[in-house]
Amino acid sequence: MADANPARVDIIYPPDGAVFPPEIAAPTFRWEDRHADPDAWLVAFRFFDRADYLEYRSQSATWTVPDEVWETVKERSREQEVEVAISGIREAGGQTVVSRGCVTISTSRHAVGAPVFFREVNLPFIEAVKNPAAHIRWRFGSIASKRPPPIVLEKLPVCGNCHSFSADGSLLGMDIDYANDKGSYAIAAVDREITLEKDAIITWSDYRREDGDPTFGLLSQVSPDGRYVVSTVKDRSVFVATDDLAFSQLFFPFKGILAVYDRQTGAFEALPGADDPRFVQSNANWSPDGTSIVFARSEAYDLKKLLDKSKVLLSPEECEEFLKGGRRFRYDLYRIPFNEGRGGKAEPIEGASNNGMSNYFPRFSPDGKWIVFCKADSFMLLQPDSELYIIPAEGGEARRMRCNTSRMNSWHSWSPNGKWLVFSSKMYSPYTQLFLTHVDDAGRSTPPVVLANFTEPERAANIPEFVNVAPDAIGAIAAAFLDEESYYRAAAEYVKQGDSVGAIPLCEKAIELNPKHVPSRFCLAAILTELGRMNEARAHLLEIVEHDPGFFAAHVNLGLILVEAGEMDEGEKHLAEAVRLEPEDSIANYYYAYVLHRRDKLPEAATHYSRAVASDPNSVRALLGLSAMHVTPDLVEWYDPEKAIPLAERACELTERRLPDALQMLGMAYALAGRYGDALRAADEAIGIARAAGDTRFVRQIEQDRAAYEQAAARAEAGAP
Repeated sequence: MADANPARVDIIYPPDGAVFPPEIAAPTFRWEDRHADPDAWLVAFRFFDRADYLEYRSQSATWTVPDEVWETVKERSREQEVEVAISGIREAGGQTVVSRGCVTISTSRHAVGAPVFFREVNLPFIEAVKNPAAHIRWRFGSIASKRPPPIVLEKLPVCGNCHSFSADGSLLGMDIDYANDKGSYAIAAVDREITLEKDAIITWSDYRREDGDPTFGLLSQVSPDGRYVVSTVKDRSVFVATDDLAFSQLFFPFKGILAVYDRQTGAFEALPGADDPRFVQSNANWSPDGTSIVFARSEAYDLKKLLDKSKVLLSPEECEEFLKGGRRFRYDLYRIPFNEGRGGKAEPIEGASNNGMSNYFPRFSPDGKWIVFCKADSFMLLQPDSELYIIPAEGGEARRMRCNTSRMNSWHSWSPNGKWLVFSSKMYSPYTQLFLTHVDDAGRSTPPVVLANFTEPERAANIPEFVNVAPDAIGAIAAAFLDEESYYRAAAEYVKQGDSVGAIPLCEKAIELNPKHVPSRFCLAAILTELGRMNEARAHLLEIVEHDPGFFAAHVNLGLILVEAGEMDEGEKHLAEAVRLEPEDSIANYYYAYVLHRRDKLPEAATHYSRAVASDPNSVRALLGLSAMHVTPDLVEWYDPEKAIPLAERACELTERRLPDALQMLGMAYALAGRYGDALRAADEAIGIARAAGDTRFVRQIEQDRAAYEQAAARAEAGAP
């Protein structure tokens, strides 16, 4: 029995008109019943080939189709629709239908026929950058899997990014940070066990290295035949972390040209026609026959506040004109002949250029008939309004694809048979999921089906790519190129992000691989010193000066640890060696002077304070140390309060007059120079700052100084000596 006007059940998944591939695992249906309060729901499959139907009961608003039922549904919906009806029921007084909703679905005769390779990351993005070993991994497997496909690569302590395969799936290319070079790129034959050896790595930085411009090798693509790789080089991108969990980075290149690496010759060459530095040229994608390349292009741009050209991640302040200033950045798609690397004239593609939007991520269909690309109001990557459009490969009317979801559609890849497209979307979650759509011969797509089982909870899937191999063709990828430098760089990233403790095991791994790796030992020693583990830090510093006695910074730090441990002679010896190695270094001279000062070796201390100031006129501690020498009466050859005043004034200026020690020194210099009024004002200012900080000891000390200044001023006024 049913109510005369049952309320509506909103079926969230599957969407009406969805077409499933024949090998896909059983889905989970989800719905909302906002207008009725049913006791349970009935899920019914009504087949149009016969009058019978299948019906199942669910106590919740989600229901995973049992495997045997799903196989029956797929068989009976092959190339024909089946109705999925979900009815809310109440049990009292007999079973009454109080709400109802329905959609139709079908199963294609076309299998996907290829596994998917993709990257899985934690959000927000900055966490993955900070700790790639814990947060980034790669999976590879079939859409028939009922659980996330096997992890084939993980615990990589350096970042790995975009990847691509040759048309036959025999070759893998992947961005890999290696040897402190963001332009590193790994190329390896696909096998059950892939080993990325050092000799499998090239670097895009080798293209015109003599120019001195940084290269990151952005969005590289292996050619269909595997001979060439095309990439953006001499590139620069807005690449900034943001606070939004779902869209936790803003990324788009604003400089760069296309260059090609020839695996046969080992040569890097610019692609003529896509190498104009007045433009940014990126997102290159090969036509299936390898005779042409389509890419995104826009006018090159200079950030107004770019502070460090070597950085990958920029600060929000550097990118403020895009984050807060409302400035847009848009790309057009261009096509250029490859001509075995000789290039040609780049032509804008009709339907994907000059349309007032940003057009990017073009992908040819395997038969070369279509190009699917992203279109958004501005920028590139992780744009909430990004949608997929399809145009004829030669250009023409751009059609919005039916598969688009409500939020972000991007990172798409064609199945080798050209019947399916996999893409990323945030329709159901801030954690990006993978979706499939069927594309027919006329370029018409279907509402998307989600690969809901492909990722772990609270992990985002991105950069999916179909690979033209068997689902078990890749079992594991071993990063044999990892060396002590790789782990050290990962540790340095932890330190940069404020997590020194997290850097410790990475430094230890680097030292395990190479006990003589000085940067890792020094980094570890600095962290241990920060944590108060002085004996351990001391042991590492001793190892450093044994292996590399010319590493002056290790002598500085070791000297200070020894001094603080009361081993003054040994400490002074190491600091003296640091100064001998780097006579003009401000830090080495300051700390050596500091120890000499503590040991009452005042003339030598004054000499090295003076050298420290000469090397770095903005070193507050060196300025104050040298000031102290000029106000020490027993140091006859250095005593000169008038010289102390500008040094102390500079220290106060550099600290914006917030350092009581500097004000105390300034007051003393003023008083000894007979400027008692200035001395009293400096003392009062120091007392106020110390009192606000709750430093009662320092307040009492400066109050005593102030009293002495008042007495000296009174004697001077009375004409007394």
